[in-house]
Amino acid sequence: MSVKQLSPGPLGLAAFAMTTTALSLINLGVLPKEGVGVVVSLALAYGGLIQILVGWWEGKAGSTFGFVAFSSYGAFWIYFGLLNVLAALGLVKVNTATAGIVLLLWGFLTLYLWIASLKGNLITSLVFLFLTITFVVLGAGDIAGAEIGAKAGGALGLVTGGLAWYNSLAVVINESFGKKVCPLGKPLK
Repeated sequence: MSVKQLSPGPLGLAAFAMTTTALSLINLGVLPKEGVGVVVSLALAYGGLIQILVGWWEGKAGSTFGFVAFSSYGAFWIYFGLLNVLAALGLVKVNTATAGIVLLLWGFLTLYLWIASLKGNLITSLVFLFLTITFVVLGAGDIAGAEIGAKAGGALGLVTGGLAWYNSLAVVINESFGKKVCPLGKPLK
């Protein structure tokens, strides 16, 4: 009897989706900014640690794309959590223009991952497209000091999180049922 190879991707997508959704609700103003501590803890434990583990698991399975994507976004959430903890302790001061540039750099990474994702299913490509736009809008908003950037980024982040949720649940449900119950769409390229 052969053992079926597990796919770590849905776990990484769920970790990304949950953390992105929670932060986006704060950015959009649906949840209070004072709740960011809850998101910081989630970012470190689920968005960060779990995605790093999934990234390594993807790398071990031979997926360069999965390795780079999940390891990078896991590191992003650890960076986000660490930055917030250090700022709360008064050990670092956050300059919004510098933070904006860093978000634009994350947007660049996400842009090239989006290009690579065009060989995969449509939903995965849409996750990376909307995440690219989200990082650019959040980064530009921080650089300009415009609150509308956080709100628009929050709305785009909710779309991104929703797509990632669907991507994760589709893979799990399709595998559980042994057939395509939830379509993921054909590759664009």
